[in-house]
Amino acid sequence: MELDLHLELQTLTNNKMPAGNWKTLVEFVREYGARGGEIAVRQRRGYRMESWSYARIVAEANRVARELAARGLNQGDAVLLWGENSAEWIIAFFGCLLRGAVVVPLDAGSSLEFAQRVSGEVGARLVFRGATQKECAWGPAIALETVTELAARHDASDYPSLEGSRQDTLEIIFTSGATGEPRGVVISHGNVLANIEPLRHEIQKYLRYEKLVHPIRFLNLLPLSHVFGQMLGVFIPPLLGGTVVFMDALRPAEFSETMRRERISVVVTVPRFMESLRREVERSEERDGRMGQFRKNLSASEKEHFLRRWWRFRRVHARLGWKFWAFISGGAALPAELEMFWSRLGYAVIQGYGMTETTSLISLNHPFRSSRGSIGRVFPGMEVRVDEDGEILVRGENVATAYRQRGANHSLAERDGWFRTGDVAEKDADGRLYFRGRKKNVIVTSAGMNVYPEDIEKALRAQAGVRDCVVVGVARAQGDEPYAVLLMDANASDAAKTHALRAVDAANRGLAEFQRVRQWMIWPEADFPRTPTHKPITPKIREAVMRAQSAEGENAAGNGQGNDSLSQLIAQITGRNVAANSPDASLENDLGLSSLDRVELMSALEERHQLDRTEPSSRM
Repeated sequence: MELDLHLELQTLTNNKMPAGNWKTLVEFVREYGARGGEIAVRQRRGYRMESWSYARIVAEANRVARELAARGLNQGDAVLLWGENSAEWIIAFFGCLLRGAVVVPLDAGSSLEFAQRVSGEVGARLVFRGATQKECAWGPAIALETVTELAARHDASDYPSLEGSRQDTLEIIFTSGATGEPRGVVISHGNVLANIEPLRHEIQKYLRYEKLVHPIRFLNLLPLSHVFGQMLGVFIPPLLGGTVVFMDALRPAEFSETMRRERISVVVTVPRFMESLRREVERSEERDGRMGQFRKNLSASEKEHFLRRWWRFRRVHARLGWKFWAFISGGAALPAELEMFWSRLGYAVIQGYGMTETTSLISLNHPFRSSRGSIGRVFPGMEVRVDEDGEILVRGENVATAYRQRGANHSLAERDGWFRTGDVAEKDADGRLYFRGRKKNVIVTSAGMNVYPEDIEKALRAQAGVRDCVVVGVARAQGDEPYAVLLMDANASDAAKTHALRAVDAANRGLAEFQRVRQWMIWPEADFPRTPTHKPITPKIREAVMRAQSAEGENAAGNGQGNDSLSQLIAQITGRNVAANSPDASLENDLGLSSLDRVELMSALEERHQLDRTEPSSRM
């Protein structure tokens, strides 16, 4: 009865978030609750969907804050939040925020051992755990699914939060990994506010149009344990009075039904899911015998207005739901061809660039003024520069305060406030950024050329039969060279090897000589190992490459390959074991020799056999 009355009173209040800056996120939570009976979250509970209003979530958060106080948790104490996306997750998060406790969110899939190490690192006083997480033997825990029942004995009125500032720590986000010493990013109230306040100001301009499609419903497929997932699942939808829909693992084949049933407007996801959905759309067109016309329509829509594109592909829009109009992509760089595909179908594709250390956003593509292939313009309030090596440097209130490791906080930025992202980009005359790759992933060849794996991966993904790929650098005698790991549509079949070879050859024809792939393997499993945001786990893939190379070396030695003088020379030059005993072997394609390798091989042959022969330049 008390909660129902509270909801009615909240509904009568002004449900628009007014302009102006907040002092802390406590004010954000108060205005979140002021939206009253509007639906904030819809989620699956068993076989049914349930709705949570804005006012109910904040009322329950007030009760959780009082429960934390009753348990002796004080301002600055750490609380682990370890569970799946849900309304209860948001309630626990807000409850900690109101009490002043520091939230330490963990991926739902994190191991018990990793959770225990993080708990020890921050000295966690309590753990909120999801239904699929194991019991926490090292300290007190509350199951998220029972949190509202447990806190029901407390008052639901506004919790009298302590005086705070924008510099207060809100949360510490640890990256999932197998390292012995977890490192967390310390994020303050001001870091988050610096992201949402500019968006709040920009959104005000469009609220009169939003009434036509209210409420905007966001299907959030990203974990709330990551800052980008929080932005699109907790902080940004309330600025529009939107509803966030949380689902269990969603397969592309089930996507259409969910989109129509829940009247989804915007999908928050990663490029990998967008690619899977693209294949599902194409398979559907092929089943209907319309693939030829579909390709013609894709070509014809290149320069059309988005309304004409929408009409041209109305069958697709009907299948995915008439309200669905936009993707918001994050977690990884969006391939240009994937962005182009969905844009030509009449959908807005919004790409943001950022990282945990910058509290998500560094740049953002405007949904109505985007540039294809760009990761957007620099976010308001941030300073961004690209140094002489192409690395992106960032400075501003968005940048997190510190790293947490070994029981202490360590400086994150340089003394002048600049944070080195480790990402490489180009910046055009209009201030738009174009992502080039990770600086630490740059492969420096024996010729001193910088090879960006992303360039090669883009060329390989464009080939028929290649579902995904990862390019890593492998060491050889004089430098590194690219090694491609391919995820084929049919990895187990013998035909996959033929398709892979054709794909590598076709990609190489469009690459510069120093970028070409001379070593590759087909990934033996159904998918790459991936992070919770679906990025391939490169270190694990690299380990598999090292094992494959080691096995190849042992096989070559067992076959007596090392006794062949020409094979020995090539192995010394390239750092690879190759079969050189075929009279039809090509220096470039079969033996994987670059132009510099070929020159060095000719020099070695001349010296060994006392010859004076120059390789014609046309063969270089």
